[in-house]
Amino acid sequence: MSPDLRAPGALSPEAAGSWLRVRRYAVPAWMIERATRHRLAGDWRAACAAASVEIGFDPAALGSRHGAAVADAVTEDLRHFAPDLLRWHLPRVHGGRTTLAPSRRVLLASYAPDGGPRRGRGVPVLHVTTFGMVDGPQRLRLQCAPLSPDHTVGSRIDWTTEDWTAARHFWDVRRTAELRSRYGPADRLPFFRPDGTPLGDGELPTADPGPADAAGRVEWAAVLAARGDFIEAFAASGTALDLEVPERSVNSPERALAALAASGTDPARLLSEVRLLAAAGAGKRFRYVPDWRCRVILELPGTPAGQGPDPALPLRVRLAEPDQLRGVPRLPEYAWHPLPDLQLLRTGRIAPSALHPLVTAALFPGSGPAQGPPGPAAPQPVRVRCTGVWHEVRSRGGVLDVPHTAQEQQRESALRAFGGTVSGCFAVREAWTSGQGRLPRALRAERRDLFLRAEHGDAPGVLHLLDAGVDPHVRDGKGRTLLHLLPQLEHEELLPRLLAAGLGLETEDVAGRTALLAAVRDGGTAGLVRALIDAGARLDVTDEAEMSLSQLVRRFRRTDLTFVRELVDERYPDIGADYFDEYMEWRDEEEAGEERQDAYEGDPLDGDEESEGSDGEREGAGDR
Repeated sequence: MSPDLRAPGALSPEAAGSWLRVRRYAVPAWMIERATRHRLAGDWRAACAAASVEIGFDPAALGSRHGAAVADAVTEDLRHFAPDLLRWHLPRVHGGRTTLAPSRRVLLASYAPDGGPRRGRGVPVLHVTTFGMVDGPQRLRLQCAPLSPDHTVGSRIDWTTEDWTAARHFWDVRRTAELRSRYGPADRLPFFRPDGTPLGDGELPTADPGPADAAGRVEWAAVLAARGDFIEAFAASGTALDLEVPERSVNSPERALAALAASGTDPARLLSEVRLLAAAGAGKRFRYVPDWRCRVILELPGTPAGQGPDPALPLRVRLAEPDQLRGVPRLPEYAWHPLPDLQLLRTGRIAPSALHPLVTAALFPGSGPAQGPPGPAAPQPVRVRCTGVWHEVRSRGGVLDVPHTAQEQQRESALRAFGGTVSGCFAVREAWTSGQGRLPRALRAERRDLFLRAEHGDAPGVLHLLDAGVDPHVRDGKGRTLLHLLPQLEHEELLPRLLAAGLGLETEDVAGRTALLAAVRDGGTAGLVRALIDAGARLDVTDEAEMSLSQLVRRFRRTDLTFVRELVDERYPDIGADYFDEYMEWRDEEEAGEERQDAYEGDPLDGDEESEGSDGEREGAGDR
């Protein structure tokens, strides 16, 4: 296998850049501060609201269904639940995006009624789910219920399950200090000196340091992997990598090794994390699919897997085919992925003070208090070449201000209206308000900062930028205005402000969608949809597939938007695509048959069967 050009144990430049954006935008400092304040005051519901976590159950009702002991245990866990910390650690979509991985069901804790087993049918599980769209709202939903057929029949959601029952340090403030021990020994973290400063590449081991140096052993495995000796890297981490290809397989050892390396798999953590999962009752066999070229099963000793591993290598990783993965639980992402915070700190991309305070306190307790990610910066003047001289343009007072007289601006507007080409300051303003054309680098950064905050649900951050004078008429490369992004934001304050600034309800993005179409399609709340309609948004609109609002409500199973369907069907009965109605009739018949079959056979979740896809980059879609 060819050597990896990355530094040993480091993320790829693309992954590091993506995680840096996640850390800057996904959990803003105001969210951490508000959620922490409410949690310390004993109000876990308000803490969840501050972190945009909807509560889908009543803890008081658990007692009558599962017993007082379960209700008391859940209530105690909720008192120590840090929803902002949970959001900090949740899996993300990369490859140009940084939003929450969609359709994830993250299991936090299970509760055994009457002292029974903590796994299986009827056992209540505290879990959180993400929305079913990559570009959808960043809201989470917290629930506590048994994961049984009664709760899944007819849901039509293709969940990807992350089992965090052995990872309370990601959400339980009583256990956050364990984060450090999960990623390194007590004396020092791998790739860091005892004082917390990063090691240079020249300080990494050149030979196996032996079992007495646990951090050095992790570094040595990373050195081996970086130079292409992936089998040896696994062996140095206590794992036997079995590359025997199953019969009739299209896989090869070379493909498998390339996939494991490209995914950023950290071999040093697999053994300890699988052992902890087994101790938590999650099983002793797990499946891992880094990409389509490589499917593996991880097994601890004593599992029925034929030939057992060498006793000196207590974890075996072997290649598998899709049919061999059925019924095998999925290895959670945290068990194989490096902790991005440590990687960003190691390369100097982020400071300890910019991390979540609980993360900083766990990893580097002597580094002082952390403030969390930095907030938005005020817009700055930008130099633009115009008519042979340099001008300064800037967002000020809600417009992109240009140093030209009203007469000059009127002349350029007339030129543009008659099909002429504008240049200089006027071309920049045209690009800002249309999303098309070239912007100076500083203005591109300003626009990107605004839209990333909107996409991650940071309404206070967006309002702060508008208060600082940013022109709200900006559009991104997809032609979206801030109105199109309201499904990701709290709209109560933003919508009136954007309408007062003159943003148009019927402005279409490059896909031909208005703000109302985006709200219905992209998971906007019923309150947002009502507010847009009350503000005058047209109902006789269709999307790029010629589907009406009524058809979109039906397609995405928006039972909360029945009123939209009724309005459109009453006023515009002939609007929309004929083919879609035929398809929906067929789909309803098929699903009715599936539900009858599920009710007859049952659908146990012990194996948590999901559609085939990469664990590293899977972007499933579902409808909550």
